[in-house]
Amino acid sequence: MKTLTEAIKEDHDEMYQYWSAYKKAYAAKDVDTATKWVNQLRWEVARHAAGEEIVVYPLMEKNLGEKGKKLADHDRSEHLQVKKDLVTLEGLQVGTTEFDTLMNKIMDHLKHHNDEEENEDLPALEPVLGVDNSKAAAQSFSRTKKLVPTRAHPNAPDKPPYETLAGFLALPIDVIRDFFDTWPTTDEKDAAEKDYETHGGREQLNKLKNVR
Repeated sequence: MKTLTEAIKEDHDEMYQYWSAYKKAYAAKDVDTATKWVNQLRWEVARHAAGEEIVVYPLMEKNLGEKGKKLADHDRSEHLQVKKDLVTLEGLQVGTTEFDTLMNKIMDHLKHHNDEEENEDLPALEPVLGVDNSKAAAQSFSRTKKLVPTRAHPNAPDKPPYETLAGFLALPIDVIRDFFDTWPTTDEKDAAEKDYETHGGREQLNKLKNVR
């Protein structure tokens, strides 16, 4: 069983794997493949953000007092910016410089946000939770991601219980939209993970911005 930190970091690495695969396809001018990885990345980011807002940030507020509230409010504001950019991204054409520039902006923002969670938020929260509660929170986080929207909804509430209700309402519509999108296969995702790890994992992230 994973701890909460392990579950969150695993999601962060999946985002970076998908971005790396997108950049590889973009550099090869393979728009169809790039589109599949953009869809996968968008899907992961949307579910991850909602899972944190419903499960993780309330735990920070409950267990870390005023500091936890400030950290959670800051994280929600950063999520909001990413959600707005993801909506803008849907109106752009994959393969264009404009699209790639916004993708780079989104990932820069996410890398900064993810680093703050891993280096500040979670190290403060984990000792208060304890190992057993951390593992229980990780399970709750994983279950919650199965029930939340798969696309960005910046105008929706970002705190439970209203976010939970909004998620239930938005999910069926998102699933229908996802049905018409293209996605990487399991084998392609496995290959992307291997490629990401082979080329240095997180150490390669800064180089990806310059891939053209």
